[in-house]
Amino acid sequence: MKVFYERDADLSVLRGKVVAMIGYGNQGRAQALNLRDSGVNVIVGNIEDSYRQQAIEDAFRPVSIADAAAQGDVIMIVIPDEVQDLVYQSSVAAHLRPGKAISFASGYNVRFGLVQPPKDVDVIMVAPRTIGRQVRVAFEAGGGVNADVDVSNDATGNAWPITLALAKGIGCTRAGAFHTSFATETELDLFSEQALWPAIFECLLTAYEVLEAQGYPQEAIALELYASAEPADIFLAMAKQGPFQQMSYHSPTSQYGVLSRRLDATGSNRELRARMVKSLEAIRSGAFAREWREERDKGYPRLAQLRKEAFQHSLNHADEAVRELLTAAGSASSAKE
Repeated sequence: MKVFYERDADLSVLRGKVVAMIGYGNQGRAQALNLRDSGVNVIVGNIEDSYRQQAIEDAFRPVSIADAAAQGDVIMIVIPDEVQDLVYQSSVAAHLRPGKAISFASGYNVRFGLVQPPKDVDVIMVAPRTIGRQVRVAFEAGGGVNADVDVSNDATGNAWPITLALAKGIGCTRAGAFHTSFATETELDLFSEQALWPAIFECLLTAYEVLEAQGYPQEAIALELYASAEPADIFLAMAKQGPFQQMSYHSPTSQYGVLSRRLDATGSNRELRARMVKSLEAIRSGAFAREWREERDKGYPRLAQLRKEAFQHSLNHADEAVRELLTAAGSASSAKE
């Protein structure tokens, strides 16, 4: 796999160009600020909402999405996947004159054919591999985050230099920008969301329910399972050292417990594998994309019900209780200082 670093990208490619950031939410704000700090001419296109007000507070002069698309030489789409096709048709498509570039922070809409830009524009992807907040925090600290980058249409012959310049301006070439196709980025992202994280969440909730039923204090359970941030520290160590290499930071008791019970933890490995294969098939066939589009068109009724059910779980009571204790502990510590 090809990886691009600072030496591979040239910000001067963007000199004299206007980069239009469509959306100022999670990713939009971080990417717009990083690019501006890198010397790129950035304008913001956003609807009238709290994000627009944030853009004003950050010293941008936001305009409508259509105006931003009209002014931009490079149009960066960083709004949620499920509304991109609607916004593209209503406010962007008419302004894609030949020679422009349209960049996506996710391959979703191009992968599933929901957005089909004309052949005379560059179609590129710069997809940071973490949340927007960390994109900004890492940049301000002098570092960066990894990104997936790709070009699906090179109309000008300059699509790759533009892609890498954007990645550099955002800070991603500091950490490494990986050449990953629109399809691969999309399918792996959805697989994590629909196969890996559901399994992790179900393990977490089941562990809580078992321990609660046995009479353990709710706050102690929440602290042990996630609230202490130990799992976050373990995942961070995995990212830096490797899943099994980071086990050297744990006690022999912990290492033996994890390794000896790993295959028993989720029941039948064959069943888990089958569920994951089924999830991947639904993603690659487009079945999930169709399901999600129908959900959007209906006004997200199932999503609303799923969110309601999630917040009715008894773990939420434990979470509130442990946060009160953690807040009190933090206040006491500050008072002593």
